[in-house]
Amino acid sequence: MAVVREFTLPDLGEGLTEAVIVRWLVEVGEVVAVDQPVVEVETAKAMVEVPCPYGGVVTARFGAEGAEVPVGAPLVTVAVGAAPDARAGDGTTGPGPAAVPNPTPPAPGAEEPADSGSGNVLVGYGTSAATARRRRIQPAPAPRPAEPAPLATANGAAPATATADGARTMAVISPLVRRIAREHDLDLREIRGTGRDGLILRTDVESAIRARDAHGAVVAATGTVPGEERIPLKGMRGVAAEKFSRSRREIPDATCWVDADATELLAARRAMNAPGAPKVSLLALLARICTVALARFPELNATVDTAAQEIVRLPAVHLGFAAQTDRGLVVPVVRDAQDRTAEQLSAEMARLTDAARAGRLSPAELSHGTFTLNNYGVFGVDGSTPILNHPEAAMLGVGRIAAKPWVHEGELAVRQVVQLSFTFDHRVCDGGTAGGFLRFVADCVERPALLLRSL
Repeated sequence: MAVVREFTLPDLGEGLTEAVIVRWLVEVGEVVAVDQPVVEVETAKAMVEVPCPYGGVVTARFGAEGAEVPVGAPLVTVAVGAAPDARAGDGTTGPGPAAVPNPTPPAPGAEEPADSGSGNVLVGYGTSAATARRRRIQPAPAPRPAEPAPLATANGAAPATATADGARTMAVISPLVRRIAREHDLDLREIRGTGRDGLILRTDVESAIRARDAHGAVVAATGTVPGEERIPLKGMRGVAAEKFSRSRREIPDATCWVDADATELLAARRAMNAPGAPKVSLLALLARICTVALARFPELNATVDTAAQEIVRLPAVHLGFAAQTDRGLVVPVVRDAQDRTAEQLSAEMARLTDAARAGRLSPAELSHGTFTLNNYGVFGVDGSTPILNHPEAAMLGVGRIAAKPWVHEGELAVRQVVQLSFTFDHRVCDGGTAGGFLRFVADCVERPALLLRSL
């Protein structure tokens, strides 16, 4: 006898207690291998694919796409050791576990069913296993229904029927019904009749009028505008909103800014990116400048312990950088950025950016940053006053680099100018420290050779 095993949403780590189903990766009746991803979920930290520790036939799925599922709730049931045709019928949700009869023994050399599970929790965590190619069991096509013949009314008029492509024509023959609908600005094509063969009756039109009036009363009472779109603040978007609000509530932040001539920095980057050499991004150069500046001003690589009323200076720079994705703003974190060269920073930031846009960042790659670099210049803007990434104490913002008139060596010239903004927690330092940090960053942008002293 094949055994149906229930697979529940596993512990997602980082204190997460629920996830939202984004996309099912398997169908009911599909054969899955051990550790094959069966569903993509969005947590408050990241998008992850959840692998099933059992191999067999999927007999049921639990939860529609967009539904929120708590940790420990069932996701799928899998018939371990079942033949491919021993599957559930058509449901996207199913009953509890049950035995599936007539199991087919595995072929010689084939992989045995996994009765105890693989131990893998999430893709990117735990043990790794090759994912077998999925095999979908296609149901037999349903016979196409015959097209209905036209239905004639007593006076010879033909009420509406469904056309071959599913469209619906208007089914009404009463002039009174047409007049009432016209007087109340109703589209009869949007009303489903309750009469014989779908005929629209007077009562159908009057019911539609009452429903519309009731909807108008709700709109007037609640202030809801018809057609407005409401987007739940859940998942990563909800967490970002809460962090922004908490930052504004708890942190007395201040911002200072300065314009800098980035012409020499751009020239240095061109020299680094000679043919055949690994590419170094401009953001990576700015990140390297930040790590050197934080070594000079360590009080800015800190956080405030409000419970203990203490400033906590942190030994390592875990550098976050803002990345815009289709699912909202995320801040991947480069661990131990102070120990990485510009080339290494560039490679790691590129990897994290690709993972962010694909929705594949792990919770660990989005957590515990100590300082953030925000390049809003990619949006074509010059300046901004960033909101601190709570509980961090500082953030450097970088605007676009644009050709502008600039006094260079005593003469007016066209130079590549960038505006740098620096937001800081006024509890960890005063304006002198913040201004010193920003001035050092600007000096390194204008004269990259200054970095040689700290390399």
